[in-house]
Amino acid sequence: MSAATLQAPPATRRLSTLDRWLPLWIGLAMVGGLLLGRFVPGVSPLLAQLEIGGISVPIALGLLVMMYPVLAKVRYDKVAAIAGDKKLLISSLVLNWLIGPALMFALAWAFLPDLPEYRTGLIIVGLARCIAMVVIWNDLACGDREAAAVIIAINSIFQVVAFSLLGWFYLTVLPGWLGLDTQGVDFSVGAIALNVLIFLGVPLLAGFASRFIGERRKGRDWYEEQFLPRIGPWALYGLLFTIVLLFALQGEQVTSRPLDVARIALPLLAYFAVMWFIGLFTGKTLGLGYARSTTLAFTAAGNNFELAIAVAIGTFGAASGQALAGVVGPLIEVPVLVGLVYVSLWAARRWFHTDPYTSETQSAERMPS
Repeated sequence: MSAATLQAPPATRRLSTLDRWLPLWIGLAMVGGLLLGRFVPGVSPLLAQLEIGGISVPIALGLLVMMYPVLAKVRYDKVAAIAGDKKLLISSLVLNWLIGPALMFALAWAFLPDLPEYRTGLIIVGLARCIAMVVIWNDLACGDREAAAVIIAINSIFQVVAFSLLGWFYLTVLPGWLGLDTQGVDFSVGAIALNVLIFLGVPLLAGFASRFIGERRKGRDWYEEQFLPRIGPWALYGLLFTIVLLFALQGEQVTSRPLDVARIALPLLAYFAVMWFIGLFTGKTLGLGYARSTTLAFTAAGNNFELAIAVAIGTFGAASGQALAGVVGPLIEVPVLVGLVYVSLWAARRWFHTDPYTSETQSAERMPS
């Protein structure tokens, strides 16, 4: 461990004011959204009507604003080298597409055996692997941005191919094998592909174009020292805007069923914590280093709740128990993963014996928000 690492102040102290108070801003956004949906007549129906092809236009705009700055930070010239890291990619595939769905299935049945609608909603959440908001948590925890871009791209492809098949397996086939109740669900592969294209493809293309054009015209120093700091805060603005809309959409449902929300929350808490720890432990064991280990942890723990909510609403309706379970997903995921950002920064120093803000891996990549 270097002297600079030993003498460096705690990493959280070097977060920007916006980042340091992120849990507060997110909490206020969640409360604001819940109150808006609960006490302002017509807000939820209005948001539900602002859809094109089953996609909420305001939520889509929030997600695009949220994802663009982070994907604009990615150094795409390093992506090919990261794609060759077989340990990272194989462990990510196993965690995301084998362990994650199986764990959520087990937790949903263990905690909600008598509530089939909520149970089905949780299983759908477990099948919707991260492609969007995880970039925020990974960036705040000083994870490897390029590795995160590769993983979410792979998850996007797998979601189009595997989501319907896994939904059929976990909601119909496996319960039948185990002698449990079965719930058949009809998924639209086209709708899933459209969600992936919008929520990932558009900001990914915009981020790539920004770096390519910016570096070509102004140089990398200008791009990273002047352009990125200007657009950086918009990622969190987009995140907060999206959270307000999501909770406004189901504010009445959440506030009128507190006991149901609590029962849904328990397996979600267990899921996010277990998946994150397995991911970090796996990365540490494989010798991936802090940046890629924390990326593996957050991409394993995070879920694409936008897709889960869209599938639940499109299949069962906006007022269904499945849709409520989908909305409770970010209600639990957001504060838990924000907390795990701070745990990650602590683990970097205590477990990986490095400072994520001054280590060789991150010093050339991390830019102030």
